[in-house]
Order: sequence, then structure tokens, then C-alpha cells
Amino acid sequence: MADNTNSIKETARRPSTVARTFSLLPGIALCGVITLVAVGVQHLEERAFDHPYVEALVIAILLGMAIRTAWNPSERWRSGIAFSAKQLLEVAVVLLGASISFAAIAASGLALIGAIAGTVAIMLALSFGVSRMLGLPTKLSILIACGNSICGNSAIAAVAPVIDAHSDDIASSISFTAILGVLMVLGLPLLIPLLGLSATQYGILAGLTVYAVPQVLAATVPAGIVSTQIGTLVKLVRVLMLGPIVIGLSLFVASRRQQEKAAAISPFKLVPWFIIGFLVLAALRSFELVPDAVVPLVTKTAVLLTVLSMAALGLGVDIRVIATVGGRVTAAVTLSLLVLLAISIGLVHFFR
Repeated sequence: MADNTNSIKETARRPSTVARTFSLLPGIALCGVITLVAVGVQHLEERAFDHPYVEALVIAILLGMAIRTAWNPSERWRSGIAFSAKQLLEVAVVLLGASISFAAIAASGLALIGAIAGTVAIMLALSFGVSRMLGLPTKLSILIACGNSICGNSAIAAVAPVIDAHSDDIASSISFTAILGVLMVLGLPLLIPLLGLSATQYGILAGLTVYAVPQVLAATVPAGIVSTQIGTLVKLVRVLMLGPIVIGLSLFVASRRQQEKAAAISPFKLVPWFIIGFLVLAALRSFELVPDAVVPLVTKTAVLLTVLSMAALGLGVDIRVIATVGGRVTAAVTLSLLVLLAISIGLVHFFR
């Protein structure tokens, strides 16, 4: 009887699902407000410059960091902020699968696909090696490598939950990658006359080196429509490399954890649920089971959730921690980008 009484008391102490849900609302709402501001600033950039030079994702994390510097959220806000930083980011990764079509990879041509995949693989290894050589932590080095090699902030955001990256590492890698991304957009067109690049060559160079798709558009528009089309195609194929990389990392992390526990690997725990969801949506999209009319809505939702998650990550960042690794992160990102640029310049001479 005493055991039953204790069990009833214990159950009464546990918060209900409704109560837990309501406890998340303040933190989610705060992240939502930051997201609206960040999206609004990006919209103003688009109206003024046609393309955003600083994306809403970066603006959100910087705003979150600024707020966190001036104010430390209490327990009332933290649960919703944590939920936004992890669970909502995982949902965003799933939804990104709807924007992937395996047919788009095949249509690009085997030679170009092989060149892009090879460049990504080489840069992942080199960028990770440079970061570790500079004394950066393993997880931060992985984030920098993926950001430089694949698609900047989006790759960092997608890989972060797979490797359980700390919010400080995510913020520092995104912040420095974003700064160099803007500099690439402004400086890359100067290489056209210096290297005597054709429209096709410059499009490939931009697609291989510039981080985000909107930034590729901004970098290639001055060179003409051919460069824009080729640059966008190369960039999209490069973005598609994110799927295999994320899956590979998830398998590696899962196997390492199982080895540390000396337990058998469960196939259901081998790949995170959101990676499975990503693959399912990508497959449905490839077989045209996801209507074309739905894809833009799903993609925009994924983008908004990612921005909201970055706002949450910013709210959890201690700026003093970033300051301790700022110089090394800057050096790692810069050196990696210079190597990527050198490799890409060598490669474009094979595609005329």
C-alpha cells in the first residue's frame, strides 16, 4: 500500500504533457521574435541590393548572441530555447529532404559530379586537418570543414545536431564563415580578368567556392546569365553532397558511442531519426510523390525553422568563449577557403 501511495505522489509531481508544452512557449516565442527581425533585415537587403549579403540565419545568431551578452535568460526561458536549438533544428533537417532530387544529380553529368564530389572530399580532409593543427576541438573542426567544403552555414546547421556540437562552436564557426562568405561574393568577380576566365569557367569556380546559393547568384550575376546558370547548378550539386556526409557522420558517431559502451549496435539507433526522415522525403521527392506546388512551402518552412534554431543557439552562446578561439577559427576558415580556391582554380581549366 505504501508503494502505491508513493507511486501516486510521484506521478502527481511529474508535469503533464500540456504543462511541459506551455513551459516551452516563452523561449520559442523569444526565438520567434528574433527570427522575424532577422528575416525582416534580410528582406531589406534584398530590396536594396537584390541579393542578401548577410543571410537571416547569420543575423539571427548574432542577434541572439547580442541579447545573451546583455541578459542571461532565466529558467522560464531556457527550456523553450533549448527545444528550439535541438528539436526544431532536427525537424528543419527533415524538411530539407523535400528540396533534394536524386535525378538532379544524375542530370549534371558524371564528370562534373565526380569533380565536385572529389573537391568536397579533399576539402573536408584538408580543412579538418588545418583546424586540428591549429589546436581547435574535434567537433568545431568538423563544423568548419563541412561549412567550408559544402555549403557554409546550412552545412554547419545540418551537421551540428548529428555530432552534438556545443552552441559556442556552432556560433563561432557560423560567424566567421559568414564574414568570409560576404568577402568572397565581393572579391571573386575580380578573378575574371586576372585569370582570363570564360563564363563557364567562372560559373564553375563560383559554384565550387561560394558558400550559399543566394551568394552564388550575387557573385555570378555580374558575369552574365551563363555564369549564373552554371554556378547555380554546380552549387546545387555541391549542396547535395551534404546528405552522404551527414549520413556518414551519423554512422561514425553512433558506432563510436556503441564501442565506448561495449554494446552491440542497434540498427534503429545507428542513424538519427531526422536523417531517416530526410532520406524518406528526398526519395519521395525524387519519385515525384511530393507535389511541386508543396516543395516551396516545405523549403521555406525548413529555412524559417533553421533561422529560429540559430536564434536559440545564439541565446545560449557565451561571447567570452568565442573570443578565446576567435583567432584560431579565423585562421582555420581563411586557410581552408584559400586552399579551396586554389584547388577550384586548377579544376576549372578542365571545363571550358
